[in-house]
Amino acid sequence: MGFLQRLVQTDEERLAEEIREWAESVPGTVRIAECPSRKPVRIAGVVKRLTIRPREDCMEAVISDGTGEVSAVWNGRSHIPGLSLGSRVTLEGVLSSERGRVRAVNPRYEFA
Repeated sequence: MGFLQRLVQTDEERLAEEIREWAESVPGTVRIAECPSRKPVRIAGVVKRLTIRPREDCMEAVISDGTGEVSAVWNGRSHIPGLSLGSRVTLEGVLSSERGRVRAVNPRYEFA
């Protein structure tokens, strides 16, 4: 990318590009935009948002790899030690689409 292109690029675009480059470097992972539905996959990304739902007794993390987002939901968990905004993680699980959102329920996770 040239100097002039970087000058006109927004911070969000620059961050998405950095995340995309890192996610592509993690072996054995698939880009979120290319993930098949209802098949086991392994993705790498960065935590963009965390939500605790006490009434539903679950925790949700939105993971982005620069090509898309996955909403990972862990039932019966109110926190995961080490999981915070900006954490780099890999997730393994089955993705499904629900109301236009890609979702993984109780995926295995690993900090990268």
